[in-house]
Amino acid sequence: MSSTEDRRFEVLRAIVADYVATKEPIGSKTLVERHNLGVSSATVRNDMAVLEAEGYIAQPHTSSGRIPTDKGYRQFVDRIAEVKPLSPAERKAIMQFLESGVDLDDVLRRGVRLLAQLTRQVAVVQYPTVSASTVRHLEVVALNPARLLLVVITDTGRVDQRIVDLGTVVDDEDLAALRGMLGAAMDGKRLASASAAVAELPEQAPPKLRDVLIKVSTVLVETLVEHPEERLVLGGTANLTRNAADFGLHGSLRTVLEALEEQVVVLKLLAAAQQPGTVTVRIGEETQVEEMRGTSVVSTGYGAAGAVLGGMGVLGPTRMDYPGTIASVAAVARYIGEVLAER
Repeated sequence: MSSTEDRRFEVLRAIVADYVATKEPIGSKTLVERHNLGVSSATVRNDMAVLEAEGYIAQPHTSSGRIPTDKGYRQFVDRIAEVKPLSPAERKAIMQFLESGVDLDDVLRRGVRLLAQLTRQVAVVQYPTVSASTVRHLEVVALNPARLLLVVITDTGRVDQRIVDLGTVVDDEDLAALRGMLGAAMDGKRLASASAAVAELPEQAPPKLRDVLIKVSTVLVETLVEHPEERLVLGGTANLTRNAADFGLHGSLRTVLEALEEQVVVLKLLAAAQQPGTVTVRIGEETQVEEMRGTSVVSTGYGAAGAVLGGMGVLGPTRMDYPGTIASVAAVARYIGEVLAER
């Protein structure tokens, strides 16, 4: 790249940095005063004119200031050479906070809350998908001779408990047989496969256990199938209100909030960015969601033991601190994966 192009990118970078910090359109005089660009005001004005002609910056109103466009933010993000790593103290604090989570639900809620605080944006995490989760263990506990407690534990750390009223009494021998059949059908299988195997058990059961297995399998299948309404955890939605004016250029804050309520929209954005260690940034129209044209989504995948469990990230106005946000998303995703891998 030529020195002229390098210089113009430095002008663009300065405009992005100042606009993110101040929310105000940036003029050439301000750039010269604040940044050591090594060129005259006339050269900066010329560079800004070229950047505007090429669609990297725009003039929002009649003032002399300019603001970055989606294309300008994209150029800026694509040329971020390296993301500033978190300090050892920050990493230790994140790990301690996440490790204090008592189960999968608590870890994910903590991760969302932490990410929202670090980025001051809306944070979102997707629950581990059915296709990725495996049954680690099924425990069958007799609360009384006619009532059972079923505890399903997955490799992602999720624990589901269900109580089954059998309508009949089972003795210790029948209970042992029930445990064996359920364990053989479920242990070590992906949730979808375990659900299918459990559904077939009543047909294979001894006659005296058939009615019991029908009731037990009905409850387990309901537990194992995926519930879309439970697949996302959001945090920091109130952060959007601090930057409500940022959404005025493309729609409104209300349309963004309505899109967030349609979880399928967010799930689609996360599903396309589930490679652990790789952060994806979608800016403005790149989200391909009309209601989110004024937003950017920074996302990645999180996982344990080499498996991708789900996606997570943040959503906010296009005027955001991209280097800091990318670093925070990558760090929290990595540590959530590490915490889940230890469980």
